[in-house]
Parts: sequence; structure tokens; C-alpha cells
Amino acid sequence: MQFADVQSVGEPIELATKYYSDGADELTFLDITASQQGRSATLDLVSRTADTLFIPLTVGGGIRKLDDVAQLLTAGADKVSIGSAAITVDGLLQEVSNRFGDQVLVVSLDIRRSAATSSGYELTSHGGTVNTGIDALTWISEHSEFGIGELLLNSMDADGTKSGFDVELLNAVQNETGLPLIASGGAGTVEDFVSAARAGASAVLAASVFHSGEISIREVKEKFQQSGLAVRL
Repeated sequence: MQFADVQSVGEPIELATKYYSDGADELTFLDITASQQGRSATLDLVSRTADTLFIPLTVGGGIRKLDDVAQLLTAGADKVSIGSAAITVDGLLQEVSNRFGDQVLVVSLDIRRSAATSSGYELTSHGGTVNTGIDALTWISEHSEFGIGELLLNSMDADGTKSGFDVELLNAVQNETGLPLIASGGAGTVEDFVSAARAGASAVLAASVFHSGEISIREVKEKFQQSGLAVRL
């Protein structure tokens, strides 16, 4: 659904506090309109959240230069997620890694299936609104040694469908890199989280099913434990 029909679901810090209480291992704030609007993520929101919660916080949206990263880390982010600029700003990934360490660098890729590329997967940018024509698997293979700590794979085909994480995409990316992979897009049931983990995802990310109360973080973790998967309870 390419992040279409975005809805307000609540106050970010209140929701973050709830998820922290429910047992979330990490929190991710992705400002999906920041790149489109040419601005950076809200520093005040990051600071207030970091002062309230005590789990790793990843923040992304509109990061285009080293100073953006420095400001977010100073405000309290533990990691930064770079999306559009990762594929449009030459040298940025290596600069961030060299200055701050690869442990802070998450590269968020919005990927959709496309006949325009040889692998059948294309990178999009600016919240999925721009088709880049770049082969996603080729890009990942060529940039895996650029100081990236983790890859966040946003499946634009699965996003909003609640039909399950894109396991085929996970498998395809694993053939190109050994980087830790975060699966995002398509969660609909607790079993979907298990399927993604078994397919090789190091972490699974979801939003709408938690915001709506259809699934709780506790339910997901209990299902992981029942399925014999490593999970922090």
C-alpha cells in the first residue's frame, strides 16, 4: 500500500510507553513524510521519549548529513535509520559509520517488486513515492560493506495488507548479504512474526496491528517462546 492513507492513531510518547510496558525490545520512530517535506525528524519527540523509556530507540526520517545524525544521537537516539539518503547521498553511509560506528547505522530500504530490474525488486525512496529504477538486490550486495549495522526491509507489496511478512524478499536478500535483517510490512497474525523469524529475520517490526490492539507484543513473544525461538521475555 506504499504508506498510503496514513492515519493518526495516538500520541507517540503515550504509545511508546505502552509498548515499553508490554515488553518491546526496541522502539523505532520512522517519520515517513520527512524526506518528502525536506525536513528532519522531530528532536523534541526523540528527547522526551529517551528521557521516559529505557530500551534502544531507533529514529529515522529526513536524515541527509552527518549533523542530522549527531543531533539525533545527542537528543537520545541509540540508532539512526537512513532511507532515501542512503541511495541518493554518495558516501553518507561510510561517513556515518566512520564517525559514530556501524552499531548506530540502520539502513531502511523501501522495496517493491518490479519488472524494471533484473532481480525483480526495486528500491523506492521518499516514503515509497519515488521509483528509483535501482535493483534492490544489486544495491544491497554492493553496499553491504559500507559500515551498515542492520538492514530494515520495508516490503511495499506487503505493507498494510496484513497478509504476512514478505518471506520471499527476506530469502532473496539473505542470498546477497550476511547483515542482520529487520522484517517490516505485512504483519497480520502472531504466526506471521514466527514465519519471518524462521525465514531469517533477526528482528521483526510492526506498527498498525499493535496500534489497533489486534495483537499485543506479549502475545508475539509468547508465541516465539512456544515455537522454540529465542526471545527476551
